[in-house]
Amino acid sequence: MIRDFAIVWSERDLLLSGLGNTTILSALSAIAGLVIAFVLTPALMSKRRWLALTVRVFVDGMRCVPFLLFAYIVYYGLPSFGIRLDNWSSGLVALTVYHAAYLAEILRGAWVAQPREPIEAGVAFGFSGPRLFRRIILPPLLLAAGPVIGNQMIQIVKDSAFLTIIALPELTHAASSIQSRHYVPFAAFITAVFLYWGLCLVIEAGVSGIDRLAAARR
Repeated sequence: MIRDFAIVWSERDLLLSGLGNTTILSALSAIAGLVIAFVLTPALMSKRRWLALTVRVFVDGMRCVPFLLFAYIVYYGLPSFGIRLDNWSSGLVALTVYHAAYLAEILRGAWVAQPREPIEAGVAFGFSGPRLFRRIILPPLLLAAGPVIGNQMIQIVKDSAFLTIIALPELTHAASSIQSRHYVPFAAFITAVFLYWGLCLVIEAGVSGIDRLAAARR
């Protein structure tokens, strides 16, 4: 067993490269997903029924489709329509679009739970439309939904492991490569597990900071 871990240690550059790719991919998709969610959330809450229904169909559709299947559709299905993406771009698009739906629903739930008084006061002071959402509604939403958004970011990290199916060189792909060449499955994959765990602990630390900030504002 010690020999197996020594082999994994000798391949640490490959694992660290995979960890770096997982970190970058997860961070970019989380940021892009949040930006898309900022657009989708007001649409979900819109009084225009056609708009709210259209976005609701998208959100519910994404939440009901397994991520692995969606990643297959993006990478293997879009070329049928003339849209060809490399594995990096496909992975980023799949993670971003898929989790934007979850993030939009998280923000919608937090919006529904918010007191109406600050919003009504903002309207009274002349805020409306995107300005009202950006200045009055969004800041308390992010604080209130911070822990749930953090959980979703952890889910993004975990879902990134599925992208090994399109040969994206992330952490699971790196561990699989080591295992296939050296036949050390336990050592390779348990090392990857601890690296994923460390990455998720960083996210949890950030969520705890948001919790403290939210508590200070109450």
